[in-house]
Amino acid sequence: MTDQGQAFKGRADMLRHLLRGSKRFFAAGIALGWLMSLLSMITPRVITYTVDTVLGQEAADLPGIVRAWVDAAGGAAYFRQHLYVVALIVITVELLALCCRWGFRMMNARGQERFLRRTRRLLYHHIIRLPLEWHNRNHTGDIIQRCTSDVETLRAFLADQLVTLIRVAVQIVLSLYFMITLSPTLSLIPAAFIPVIILFSFYFHKHIEKNFKAVDEKEGELSAVAQENLTGVRVVRAFGREQYERERFEKTNTVYTGLWDKVMRLLAAFWASGDAISCLQRLLILTVGCVLCVRDQLTVGRFIAFISYSAMLEWPVRSLGRVISGMSRAGVSIDRIKYILNSAEETQAVDGSGEPLTGDIVFDHVSFGYAEGEKALRDVSFTAREGQVTGILGTTGSGKSTLMYLLCRLYDPTEGSVRIGGRDLRDVDRFLVRRSVGIVQQEPFLFSRSIADNIAMGRDHTDMDEIRAAAKVAMLDETAMKFAKGYETEVGERGVSLSGGQKQRTAIAQALMLERPILLLDDSLSAVDTRTDMEIRRAMDGMERKPTRIIISHRITTLMSADHIVVMDRGRVVEEGSHEELFNKGGMYRRICDMQMLAGEGEPSGLRKEGAER
Repeated sequence: MTDQGQAFKGRADMLRHLLRGSKRFFAAGIALGWLMSLLSMITPRVITYTVDTVLGQEAADLPGIVRAWVDAAGGAAYFRQHLYVVALIVITVELLALCCRWGFRMMNARGQERFLRRTRRLLYHHIIRLPLEWHNRNHTGDIIQRCTSDVETLRAFLADQLVTLIRVAVQIVLSLYFMITLSPTLSLIPAAFIPVIILFSFYFHKHIEKNFKAVDEKEGELSAVAQENLTGVRVVRAFGREQYERERFEKTNTVYTGLWDKVMRLLAAFWASGDAISCLQRLLILTVGCVLCVRDQLTVGRFIAFISYSAMLEWPVRSLGRVISGMSRAGVSIDRIKYILNSAEETQAVDGSGEPLTGDIVFDHVSFGYAEGEKALRDVSFTAREGQVTGILGTTGSGKSTLMYLLCRLYDPTEGSVRIGGRDLRDVDRFLVRRSVGIVQQEPFLFSRSIADNIAMGRDHTDMDEIRAAAKVAMLDETAMKFAKGYETEVGERGVSLSGGQKQRTAIAQALMLERPILLLDDSLSAVDTRTDMEIRRAMDGMERKPTRIIISHRITTLMSADHIVVMDRGRVVEEGSHEELFNKGGMYRRICDMQMLAGEGEPSGLRKEGAER
């Protein structure tokens, strides 16, 4: 689906859409190309007239308008005495052709740049609206390859191959016309070779397209491997997996190179065969032409002009191979780009309301399963009261993060409903939901900008006082001020220059700046110590505008002061209540408390004391 909500049924349909805004430039370039081809046909006729009529004694064979102009100038006798005039005519024609060539290049360049701008914009705007499930199915490296290499292949086809194909068709027609006027007999030779070369080119096209598709797919896989290793370089180094990843990349690279070798062998065979056919055509023209000249059935001037037209015709016909091979790659690239643009975007608003979502958050008998695998949630029901703090505790794979995905409408439940303030989220615009819900994940993504820029992300207008106020709540202000450049310190790609705890606190400050009525903390305090964890939660409790908070954590000290705690296991809610209720119940929550006490993360009595103080 495009930004206009249409799906493309075929390649031509998609190309028409992508060419909006650039078609006039390509059309002007094609028109100038036609004129350039026509002007190139004039010089051989001038040479024919000069050799046969001006220098020889043959009668002039000129069109009526041209004959009248020549006679008015003084005929062959005048040009015989003023040969420089002939030279000036040739120079003038070539200069006009040069101007057409310049205009052709300019229009072509403008058309392709506007095409690139529109295609990139459509792809980017569409990709950021695609659902999370689509991104999970497609590798980032392959997506990037489709948006760069495939778009460039399509640009080259439109700007070079397609425009050339149209020019070639015109030039073939013009060349054959002028050749027939010079010698109908000799024209039979190139006329017979043209369909042979065209049929051979189409035969080659059908056999090479599948090879280009395999090359593009393998290139996408190679890009994905490189992207994964570059983004996960610290993990690779930490686990000493450099050799393994190098061999993995080398294996993919070897297969990719082998596929390209196969394509190059096919191309080499095609061009070598084309050279042989062209040489045979030239040999026959020279042989037959010489025989006709000896028998006085063809003048020398006409034979020279015929050879010139034959040479002009040879390049367009030979270029059909390059054009058609380019069509093979372009066809594959069009399909790969069409796959993205035809992917369904997330649904838009249903009720049209733009008011922030507030009120109790209710999970009502919610079940959900991803595309592959068993259900992540099974009949989950609980309520997070407005303005209160709700804690979510559970083992790995218990479905805690899936709850957050549903609450942000990254996915919709397969059964049951999620409601905020009584409104089913499936009846609310996804973007309105996300403007109402702020989320901080365990591994936040920071952009390669300053600390201040990352905190202010999502706000159009902010000042340093607001940034520092949010950072103080997240316990980041003192840390940021210790850096040499303070809040202007660049964090590096994905926040590489910050520690895990600093990145989490930066993300918390960023979420607080957005002032969402609902705040989700998905194990976002796991990288900070227990004291900082407690200080951040107390600072949030002291905020003037308190959001409804849902905190996911494996740490009891983070959850014990929550108003309500939900304990999950294997996609189900197994316990819920306050810290004291769950602790005294002696169930799963108590067992986790005891395990953390044995691990030295705190004592239950101390936890009860902190909860009582709150």
